[in-house]
Amino acid sequence: MSLLAMGFLLGILQPSSGQFPRACASSESLLRKECCPLWAGDGSPCGELSSRGSCQEILLSRAPLGPQFPFTGVDDREDWPSVFYNRTCQCNSNFMGFNCGECKFGYSGPNCAERRMRMRRSIFQLSTREKNKFLAYLNLAKHTSSRDYVIATGTYAQMNNGSTPMFRNINVYDLFVWMHYYVSHDTLLGGSSVWRDIDFAHEAPGFLPWHRLFLLQWEHEIQKITGDENFTIPYWDWRDAKGCDVCTDELMGGRHPTNPQLLSPASFFSSWQVICSLSEEYNSRQALCNAINEGPIIRNPGNHDKTRTPRLPSSAEVEFCLTLTQYESGSMDKLANFSFRNTLEGFASPQTGIANMSQSSLHNALHIYMNGSMSQVQGSANDPIFILHHAFVDSIFEQWLRRHRPLREVYPAANAPIGHNREYYMVPFIPLYRNGEFFISSRELGYDYEYLAESVDSFQDFLMPYLEQARQIWQWLLGAAVAGGIITALIIGLTVLGCRKKKMGSTEETQPLLVESEDYHNVSYQSNL
Repeated sequence: MSLLAMGFLLGILQPSSGQFPRACASSESLLRKECCPLWAGDGSPCGELSSRGSCQEILLSRAPLGPQFPFTGVDDREDWPSVFYNRTCQCNSNFMGFNCGECKFGYSGPNCAERRMRMRRSIFQLSTREKNKFLAYLNLAKHTSSRDYVIATGTYAQMNNGSTPMFRNINVYDLFVWMHYYVSHDTLLGGSSVWRDIDFAHEAPGFLPWHRLFLLQWEHEIQKITGDENFTIPYWDWRDAKGCDVCTDELMGGRHPTNPQLLSPASFFSSWQVICSLSEEYNSRQALCNAINEGPIIRNPGNHDKTRTPRLPSSAEVEFCLTLTQYESGSMDKLANFSFRNTLEGFASPQTGIANMSQSSLHNALHIYMNGSMSQVQGSANDPIFILHHAFVDSIFEQWLRRHRPLREVYPAANAPIGHNREYYMVPFIPLYRNGEFFISSRELGYDYEYLAESVDSFQDFLMPYLEQARQIWQWLLGAAVAGGIITALIIGLTVLGCRKKKMGSTEETQPLLVESEDYHNVSYQSNL
């Protein structure tokens, strides 16, 4: 990637998407508890004059929660986003966004009426030009400030209940790193106390829908800041991999020649700084991550605890996971048995489906294997391999959805850990999305995976000769069906007429003597017909 091309990309600045809308980060908005920004297209809140949406009260789910979080009113993420806002834009039709100024996933055009289907591809199937473009887009996101969003650097209480806003600017890439931190950080209880058994995006049913939305938003922001509407996230198919195939200077950064924990200086990822990686320090200060730089990306793949993760996942383990018919089960957390979600997340054995806290498999195995920034939940998105990894995890989720075709009601409506019930709004997204809204096929959201689309195409190729024959003789098939219907109607009519005549004759005293055994058989046969 030439410096000239990189400079050109860095010069493109367009709106971003993420957590707290900048237009709603004022004391006025916080004290009014309203986030209904103007849409520039007509100057009205939520684009109401153009019928794009309107400012509405937020309807929160009141379904009972699981027992994992025994507190109420101590965490800003409870009943998201009601601590900060109780009125937001509710968009109509195919419009989306914090001010209804964008199109829903899978739609485009000035009126959001055009369907679009984008294809996510393996990073190893990209051309050299496409790989370089992907890397340049990542670096662009790391160096482009978000125009539309800011992050919170204090809790609502630390903001004096909204009268003293505490927000700061952030670049597009780190915005998503911060979001992943915010959704998973420990609850600050005051003093030196924290509650660790809480996570609004992991260890429970929302794990897969949350990360699906996270990737869609991230992909959408890259499309906007680059102007490349066709951009899609590539995936890394790590099944049966013997090592970190993407850890090269041509892709996500090779190993440093003298310090195995650092990235090669030949990769520009070696100059990236991480944020939100010091969870214990934030806990001790009872503070949120403020997104200051905390050092380089750490990665030492393969030099991890092999008693917990002996190797990278196999194709057989993924296939076993896909055979599990229950999306969720039991306590609906990391102790759930025979749960597709818990097995794919990596807290249950990919050979038996039984929860096993001593092992980290499938999704979790990749995080442990990387042995660095990616191995700590709150800061794991600092390593750009996170994106490739989770795109492939999402493709496995998509395989399961297509194989089992669950109704939306399969996703738990109640008694899941806090933040994970079907109608709970996902933390920390604004605009608002419910967990259940992303328990649907990726095709409904406007994207597919190349290797899954190929399998569908192969099945269609198998059926095509038969469909073609049916197309050629459909007139004859239709004629035969009509003729058969007419004949059947005539037979039924004659049968009914015959039965009526016999019934009339049954009033005679000699009727039993007039009916022989053969006649009984005929009546029975005709009645069955």
